[in-house]
Amino acid sequence: MIYEALDTLQQKEGSNKSSISKYIESKYGNMNDAHSKLLTYHLDRMKQTGELLFLKNNYIKPGPDAPPKRGRGRPPKPKTTLPQGTEIAAPKPRGRPKKDPNAPPTSKKPKPTSVPSDLAPVSKTGRPRGRPRKIRPQPPQNGLE
Repeated sequence: MIYEALDTLQQKEGSNKSSISKYIESKYGNMNDAHSKLLTYHLDRMKQTGELLFLKNNYIKPGPDAPPKRGRGRPPKPKTTLPQGTEIAAPKPRGRPKKDPNAPPTSKKPKPTSVPSDLAPVSKTGRPRGRPRKIRPQPPQNGLE
């Protein structure tokens, strides 16, 4: 029915869903409420399988010279054979480059000794860096509070 509607309407830039629906209703009489949902489902399915093209809110039948749709279910591109004698360059290596075995060893930097938090260097504002330590509440001495 959809192909028949597209063929009959013969619009250059295709037909939108409402014009297809109006044609079907005029030919087959009034349809029930599920007709619009069913039409939407079939148009989407035909669009996904490549039976219809969807451009500028219009559905178009693909031409015979149109290239096959790229995407799910599409056949892969044909591989072209290279002429004899051509050499293929090695692909660019990926990841971190390997260490040079002839390079001199690098000296390791000594780690600074840890400084107690009381003697830690203070920033320009006078406050220590980072999150402040948790302070536990002192339990009451005499038991009355």
